[in-house]
Amino acid sequence: MNPLIELKNMTYQAQQKTILDIPSFEIYNGEFLGIMGPNGAGKSTLLKVLSFLEKPSSGEILYRGQTVLNGQAPMELRRRFSVALQQSLLLEGTVFQNIAIGLTLRKTPKPMIKEKVAHWLELFDISHLAKKNALYLSGGEAQRVNLARAMIVEPEILFLDEPFSALDFPTKIRLMEDFKRIMEETRTTAVFVSHDLMEIHYLTNRLSIIVNGQVKQSGPTPLVLEHPNASTQSFLNEWKKFLPALTGSSFKEEKVLKG
Repeated sequence: MNPLIELKNMTYQAQQKTILDIPSFEIYNGEFLGIMGPNGAGKSTLLKVLSFLEKPSSGEILYRGQTVLNGQAPMELRRRFSVALQQSLLLEGTVFQNIAIGLTLRKTPKPMIKEKVAHWLELFDISHLAKKNALYLSGGEAQRVNLARAMIVEPEILFLDEPFSALDFPTKIRLMEDFKRIMEETRTTAVFVSHDLMEIHYLTNRLSIIVNGQVKQSGPTPLVLEHPNASTQSFLNEWKKFLPALTGSSFKEEKVLKG
């Protein structure tokens, strides 16, 4: 299977320091790819390079096998992607207007905008907030609006940078449950940066672990977490002290349940 996006011999430097040094990296259609690693490992920078928000210092970025010159994607290509960040960055106006903004910029007919916004309001269980000022939402409500706004344009790839990290635990769990259901229904390809192993385990089906700007291990999420290699073992073992239920036999049981 050919990747949607591929990096070849990519480096990213800032202030005379190499932040990323990645010989190869791929995103495949339909996967939910997690990116995890220690603080300062380069996770968010990699997400920005993959989504064409940052230009690599060297190397190639290929989209569907075609090189994107200088790592600078034209607007037409960038509009095929959506990004949802930890901060929702909502605009002044109603929830309806915020969710509709991507369609409005694409000059989508108003009847279609109304129909699509209603659909995504319902999917994220926020129909009752449609007319509320987006600047007066709770953290969980704002993140639901943020994700609905990212999904309404039906992105080819959805890039997520720790969208659940600022939420209290009960709010996080409810949103993650709804979000997982939506992602499974839409089969949207996603790339998800997180520092939280629980989020990674629950949402992703493939995982790449970055240490010191290098991808040290990639593979199916259960396999990577159950069998870390020498380069990732130290990092993952710190998590295993606190989340033993997400390691070892639990993966085997999950595989059996999924058939």
